[in-house]
Amino acid sequence: MSKTILFGGSGFLGNVFLREHPEMVSVGRSKPHGDLSNTHIYVHMDHLEVLDELEFDNVIFLVGNSDHHTLNGSCMKGLEHNVIPLKKILHYLKRRKLNKFVCFSSILLYGNDPKDRSVNEGDDVFPYQNEYIFSKYLAEQVCNFYKEDVPIINVRLCNIYGDTTLLRPDLVPTLIYDTISTENPSVWNKTPVRDFIFTSDAADAVLKLINTKFKGTINIGGGSSYSVGDITKIIENISGKEIIDQKKKVGGVMKFETDISLLKSLTNWVPKHSLEEGLIKTYRKMEQTLL
Repeated sequence: MSKTILFGGSGFLGNVFLREHPEMVSVGRSKPHGDLSNTHIYVHMDHLEVLDELEFDNVIFLVGNSDHHTLNGSCMKGLEHNVIPLKKILHYLKRRKLNKFVCFSSILLYGNDPKDRSVNEGDDVFPYQNEYIFSKYLAEQVCNFYKEDVPIINVRLCNIYGDTTLLRPDLVPTLIYDTISTENPSVWNKTPVRDFIFTSDAADAVLKLINTKFKGTINIGGGSSYSVGDITKIIENISGKEIIDQKKKVGGVMKFETDISLLKSLTNWVPKHSLEEGLIKTYRKMEQTLL
């Protein structure tokens, strides 16, 4: 049986991996929060030699910062959080025998160029939109540099949401937080259409990919698109509150959907949660935390 270690277990998706897979070993500077039974090994990115005595076959690397508000405006912060740690671990791993190394990029790299179809891995990328997206582009270039020495899967992940206690500055957790904690919740605009995936479905897709021979860049998403209005309607039904449409101008393309045909062809994976099922689980978890 292969052994997987995970960096970034304190984060949004990393915590889900550990919660659902207690055999997975957590690695990093701080022990993940929550009631987890996973073994944790304290490792600093500048002292990866601590791993020399540890046997493992796969690495899931979730070290980084996905908060656009924090990174935009500072190119150095993007390098510090999303590029340099990745370079350090890949440099260390090139002397280890490994089955798979999984790291995470973003579908935002596909840019603001409107398309009448879902975006696939062969589409052009547009790295210079902001500092966050540029940091993800540079991280992909680091992967390209080490791909002959390390078997890398680079995941371009769509909008992710899920039933964790961690808050992210993304649409779904922000909207649910506002709905629970305020009397008159609102959104900027209900028109934009995006692709969403539930956390445990994303984790499941990654683990299925690890067991294939695939190496390279791949999209992981729900494979369907929903408007912000679709999401607000479900949350309104759960909460009993009306969510006001501010009808403000929003940046970027109005419709975005991820082509996951490559993922399906490799793994036969399909998401287990519908949008409604995932939103109900997310709402109930956040409700328990906030009330």
